[in-house]
Amino acid sequence: MISYLEGKLLQKRDDRIVVLAGGVGYEVLLPAAVRPALRPRRAGPDGDDVKLHISYHLTERNPKPILIGFPTQIEKEFFELLITVEDIGPMAACRAIAIDIARIARAVEAKDVAVLRTLDGIGPRKADKIIATLHGRVGKFALIPEGEAPPEAPPDEDFRTEVIAVLVEQLGHSRAEANRMVQAALARRPDVASAEQLFEEVYRGEKNP
Repeated sequence: MISYLEGKLLQKRDDRIVVLAGGVGYEVLLPAAVRPALRPRRAGPDGDDVKLHISYHLTERNPKPILIGFPTQIEKEFFELLITVEDIGPMAACRAIAIDIARIARAVEAKDVAVLRTLDGIGPRKADKIIATLHGRVGKFALIPEGEAPPEAPPDEDFRTEVIAVLVEQLGHSRAEANRMVQAALARRPDVASAEQLFEEVYRGEKNP
């Protein structure tokens, strides 16, 4: 199974690229939301180097391997949560991720069916299934900066403020409620070291009081 791919960008097409690695050209599908990250890269025999986290799929019904690529591990992680939803397979999920993952995650946590229905192939029934399956599990993805990759550097010391801001400004909690949620999460797990970890603990506690 392929989980990571690094090589030359050989070809760029509308919804996929070909990466040359070890003398083999790998066709990799790209969700619309992640394509801008690769748009400036030069393709060809001397194309730019690319690094992709790969979600690999091969089934009896679809014997041709499908590689779906993401510039960061956290984007791949969100995709692989999305395909745990009933009736949403890899190709459907790839089409659905047409807006920033952070916006999709916020819609799930806010139970905003209207936003989810704007995604390609997602009607009312599938939107309800996404919320039922993923609500309370995707809060950390709401912290991905829109239009750019999440930072790989160590988190800012003031990540508590960042989480409170997301809870208030993007997920609709009052500031007092957000402070309570963050303080309770830190009491349960004082060793959290990043906004993503803190967000996970916040929603773990709210889901399992």
